[in-house]
Amino acid sequence: MAQQKPYISTSFSYETLEETLDIKPQGAQLNIGIPKETAFQENRIALTPEAVSVLVSNGHQVIIEHNAGEAAHFGDRDYSEAGARIVYEKAEVYRSPILVKSAPVIEEDIPFLQLNQVIISPIHLSVLKSELLQKMMDKRITAISFENLKDDSGTYPIVRSMSEIAGSAVMLLAAHYLGSANHGKGVLLGGISGIPPTKVIILGAGIVGEYAARAALALGASVKVFDNSVYRLKRLQTNIGHRLWTSVIEPRILAKQLKTCEVAVGALNSAGGRTPMVVTEEMVSNMRTGSVILDVSIDRGGCFETSEITSHEHPVFIKYGVIHYCVPNIPSGFARTASQAISNVLMPLLMEAGEEGGFEKLLWHKVHLRSGIYMFKGALTNFYLSERFDLKYTDLNLLIASQR
Repeated sequence: MAQQKPYISTSFSYETLEETLDIKPQGAQLNIGIPKETAFQENRIALTPEAVSVLVSNGHQVIIEHNAGEAAHFGDRDYSEAGARIVYEKAEVYRSPILVKSAPVIEEDIPFLQLNQVIISPIHLSVLKSELLQKMMDKRITAISFENLKDDSGTYPIVRSMSEIAGSAVMLLAAHYLGSANHGKGVLLGGISGIPPTKVIILGAGIVGEYAARAALALGASVKVFDNSVYRLKRLQTNIGHRLWTSVIEPRILAKQLKTCEVAVGALNSAGGRTPMVVTEEMVSNMRTGSVILDVSIDRGGCFETSEITSHEHPVFIKYGVIHYCVPNIPSGFARTASQAISNVLMPLLMEAGEEGGFEKLLWHKVHLRSGIYMFKGALTNFYLSERFDLKYTDLNLLIASQR
């Protein structure tokens, strides 16, 4: 049988189908709750009255617990004038679908948490417990941590701001404790014409180290920086704009420098877990009487063997004649500046989430924000936490893709 040729009718036309585009959803109204923090030494608040005013004028609701901003010198009146609703019941604040905290979630918060709530807060790895994570997972919480939150340039904006505050503050504190009134050496940090400059040793060339070095140099001190990353040492020199005395952390060189310094700053950080302890008790015992140690990395264990956690009320202790300042969460001592810095990051983030129609839709479009999520609808999405507490890990990208 002869094969038939295909018959093409002139009345038949081929048309392309429309392409389906990812259409931007309608904006959503966010209900945001800010509780008063009861955690040890937490004076910050995550949104300032100015930020609340912007959110409210864009149609969002903000509920704030009575006196939540008091420690940062923001009064209830400032918030109510900005358009927030002040409430006196803790439970009422926790009913908000989005909770913004300046301290980590603690055991006492768990009964108040709602199903499917979004929580934006810091996460203190040193005190975190697996039971707490498990209870949050049971409530299908979506949790975003300050520490892991990235902006579109790939940096961590809140950590950076807090590190800038801590680095700058450390030198002010060192200058304070070197004074005679505080049993210090009676030395003016930096020095004056005709007198050799005071010597400052900085361990760690990250953001804290850089800002501590800037402040010390501005006061006229002689600065020496140790770090095991040559890249970070180069970056610090480039950012400061001139060559500094730098070295990798070599115990003999470090011990020799510590013997003759007036101020030693511990600003080492670690990707996960504890900070490396690089200064032994013996090195500290050989330091000059009246010199000052400021261990900024005490939040994660500290890098001096003699360090012990102190508080803002009793910030220092003396060991081997050396003044030790080991207050965790230094930015909380400068609560107003720290609150403004956190607020500058969170307010635009909340605004964006509102415009996109909620956090879930925002994460679909803004991939860089995904690193900040350690729990998504009750699934643990942070690999480090799952390894540490032996809990099930789920890939966030897969979760988000499966929601579409």
